[in-house]
Amino acid sequence: MLVLEALRIEQTDFHLSADLTVDTGDRVAVIGPSGAGKSTLLAAIAGFVHPASGRILWEGRDISGLPPGERPVSILFQDQNLFPHLSVSQNVGLGVRPDLRLSAPDRDRVDQALAQTGLEGLGDRLPGTLSGGQQSRVALARALLRDRPVLLLDEPFAALGPALKAEMLDLVATLSSRKRMTVLMVTHDPADARRFAPRTIVVAEGRAHPPADTGAILDTPPPALAAYLGK
Repeated sequence: MLVLEALRIEQTDFHLSADLTVDTGDRVAVIGPSGAGKSTLLAAIAGFVHPASGRILWEGRDISGLPPGERPVSILFQDQNLFPHLSVSQNVGLGVRPDLRLSAPDRDRVDQALAQTGLEGLGDRLPGTLSGGQQSRVALARALLRDRPVLLLDEPFAALGPALKAEMLDLVATLSSRKRMTVLMVTHDPADARRFAPRTIVVAEGRAHPPADTGAILDTPPPALAAYLGK
């Protein structure tokens, strides 16, 4: 269970509060107007933004003071953060060991992650030779190999076309369910939220609201979200 307990983030003229719980294994969309703080919320959970007050707990443990690398969290960004001079297998292997000193069992895990994400046979390729969808799969395979129970998606598939994006969302849903990962996904697209996330956090007017049923929120959105969606 992920708990944001009386969390408050302050940055110059920006502030965001959150007091909410995400159950273990849930898939939750994070939606709201541009600039409301959706990415900032994920960055705080990942440890890249330090809250002014409050706590972040995972399974009852306070992780608020941990550096990003020690948190039970992986995060995928839109730019994928792939190293262009490393092969696909090496990029994925970074999820096991940052120094890439992989044992035979480690290499087997890399091969398995490539197979799970539809990249079998592409391990020797460089990222620049891959399509956008394949690059997204490389980043996902690396995140899965980190084997962290919380996965944060900061619009990593936003640049993909509708069909590829839907394919990636379905893949993440399948693999995260298999591993019982807790997933929070920032999105600007209500269709993505409906497709991927049974629950949704609305971020608007300085607050991240507790998760609620996605269909209900999007069918009858609160005023700030309705204005953003044009309803």
